[in-house]
Amino acid sequence: MKSKIFNVPNTLSLVRVFLAPLVLLFLSLRIDEPVPGLSDVSWGDALAAAVFIIASITDAFDGYIARRYKLVTTLGKFIDPLADKVLVIAAMLALIELGRLPAWIVMVIITREFIVTGLRLVAAAEGVVIAASKGGKLKTVCQIVALVMLMLHVPGGMALMWVAMLLTVWSGMDYLIKGSRIITG
Repeated sequence: MKSKIFNVPNTLSLVRVFLAPLVLLFLSLRIDEPVPGLSDVSWGDALAAAVFIIASITDAFDGYIARRYKLVTTLGKFIDPLADKVLVIAAMLALIELGRLPAWIVMVIITREFIVTGLRLVAAAEGVVIAASKGGKLKTVCQIVALVMLMLHVPGGMALMWVAMLLTVWSGMDYLIKGSRIITG
């Protein structure tokens, strides 16, 4: 039974959960020594971005491996979306603290995540599975790229975060509209 639960996809998701605090730590430690050749990027920012990118890549692999090799488990259905949220929120919180990301944008994004998660819980209780939408996946990619850009002081990072926030609202509304029949009974 343990081999089924602790398979490669679930392990990758758990690794993502444990890498999230490292992102927060590297950004918060303020290792301000600049990376050679990148005067605007400190070692703390570079290490945080590297860990964040590695953790984000595990998200693509865990789902693929789980579906491809029929390793989908109840634990995986729980831990995968949780790991995604923990990672993204950890990065966002650190960027708020550093003054690179407005708290209200993060609040909009977190609120959408609570709404969609709540809707999925209600749907699951009714025996309905609400799969991730293309809009939700696009939102995630935009958020990840924007967060990396903000970590590394890449111009346009905040503009892309605005796009990610708009996609967040749009995909959240899409989930609500599609799930309204479940909520209203």
